[in-house]
Amino acid sequence: MKNSRHDNQEESIIPPVLPTYARTDMAIDHGKGVYAYDQDGRVYLDFGCGIGVNNLGFCHPELVKTITEQASKVWHTSNIYRIPGQERLAERLAENTFADTTFFTNSGAEAVECAMKMARRYHYATAEPERYRIITFEGCFHGRTLATIAASGQEKLVKGFGPMMEGFDHVPFYRDMSKVEAAITHETAAIMIEPVMGEGGIKQVSGDNMQILRDLCDKHGILLIFDEVQCGMGRTEKLFAYEHSNITPDILCTAKGIGSGFPLGACLATEKVGRHMTAGSHGSTYGGNPMAMAIGNKVLDIMLADGFFDHVEKMSYDLRKGLMTLRHKYPRVIELVRGIGLMLGLKLKVAPPVFVAKALTHGLLVVRAADNTVRLLPPLIIEKEHVSEALEKLAGICAEIEKELPDPQSEEE
Repeated sequence: MKNSRHDNQEESIIPPVLPTYARTDMAIDHGKGVYAYDQDGRVYLDFGCGIGVNNLGFCHPELVKTITEQASKVWHTSNIYRIPGQERLAERLAENTFADTTFFTNSGAEAVECAMKMARRYHYATAEPERYRIITFEGCFHGRTLATIAASGQEKLVKGFGPMMEGFDHVPFYRDMSKVEAAITHETAAIMIEPVMGEGGIKQVSGDNMQILRDLCDKHGILLIFDEVQCGMGRTEKLFAYEHSNITPDILCTAKGIGSGFPLGACLATEKVGRHMTAGSHGSTYGGNPMAMAIGNKVLDIMLADGFFDHVEKMSYDLRKGLMTLRHKYPRVIELVRGIGLMLGLKLKVAPPVFVAKALTHGLLVVRAADNTVRLLPPLIIEKEHVSEALEKLAGICAEIEKELPDPQSEEE
């Protein structure tokens, strides 16, 4: 037992929880539907969704029932045995996507790691082991492991963690993705991209650019990987964002909404790619455990029910329409509105931390992103009254911020 927490370092006391987060001084005690309640009883309309995780809101009754029932059966076993729920979820994902096979993980970063291993393994198995490099895009976010921060290459992620893992080539987020071809070499294994950038500022890849990337991969014999950790699972009005285009990837990573709050991720792949991941090539102690599979199957039950995605589309239309009105009313605060479905971003003319802090005082939870953007990621179960409530709060926030801005006439003088 330590005699002193100072450990011979005066004025240097580290808290019991590693201080890797700049946390807001607020703790959520419980939640119900689209509302979160802090320890003091204050209520918040949750348009942050645990950063796009709680897609079905807090304590969805069907999920609570599923968790309770599964908890009385078995939480964890091992992948050295069959797990029926895993087989069922994989079959259903195959039925509703491009994929033929799935590996289940505990997080998005794990799913991306699996995808990168799959890409290298595919080229190894097809007698091109020199193909190991992956092209990624500036501003991307693929996780916090050593490999995934190397894939991003952002200084704020990689600083202090060098030397970086080799094998990634970063290119700009082009309006014309045909320029990506210049980065392809005989060592390129894959192109990896988020169909809608989340951390990068809610930037969507157009259908035309998705087609260009698919064509480039086919032309050069490389793989196309989509990171749908944040934009997947109904967030963009469809089960996965790639469905807004006419193409499919070779590998897709998802997490967040697939467990609606329970740790769960998945790496989906075609038979062409997945067949080379043979016994012993990859594994996970907890990945695909019975509890996670029960929840994942129930989430899919809810999302695949008739009318679910139609509802998301309707709520997205109402919210976007209201946000555009706010943009015209408060042009000194909001520069533009972008995004798709219920994955929307406000690019601001003010500092995002100021906006996020004001939102908290107005009882609204939102999330920062890059490119001076604030993300609106509400639960997919919001109703019209929740959209109206959010727009009213946002109007109050914008009005308050605008009053604090310098007078435009004095700025001109």
